[in-house]
Amino acid sequence: MNLNQTMWYQAGVFFILALFTMKFVWPPLIGAIDARMKKIADGLAAADQGQAAMKEAEKKIQLELAGAREEGLKHVANAEKRGQLIVEEAKNAANAEAARIIAAAKAEADSQVTKAREELRDQVAALAVKGAEQILKREVNASAHADMLNLLKTEL
Repeated sequence: MNLNQTMWYQAGVFFILALFTMKFVWPPLIGAIDARMKKIADGLAAADQGQAAMKEAEKKIQLELAGAREEGLKHVANAEKRGQLIVEEAKNAANAEAARIIAAAKAEADSQVTKAREELRDQVAALAVKGAEQILKREVNASAHADMLNLLKTEL
């Protein structure tokens, strides 16, 4: 065998194999590689979109939390105001009840003072009648001398 001829055969087989590989093997491999690259690029784009959506959702959550905090603070403030109003109403009601009780007590005291004065007048009138009876040494008739006793009561 001749070395030159063998090299020419090997070079021919190499070129035929290269043409066969370029025509039938590389297109499916390159198609598979391109599909894989596209799939990876789509996955990275979806991951970026997912991160952007997550950031957007976090922003929305922060806004909603801020709104909820604000509303909670409003509810607390309203509850405090309502509590203060209830306390004020209770104080006013207690003051009104105290004033009513004091007025009733004053009226009762005035009534008792008036009643005591009347009793004292009656007792003084009875003592005056007894004293006059002792002085006159005779019986004084209360019904006969009612005008005089009433006059004496009014003077006392």
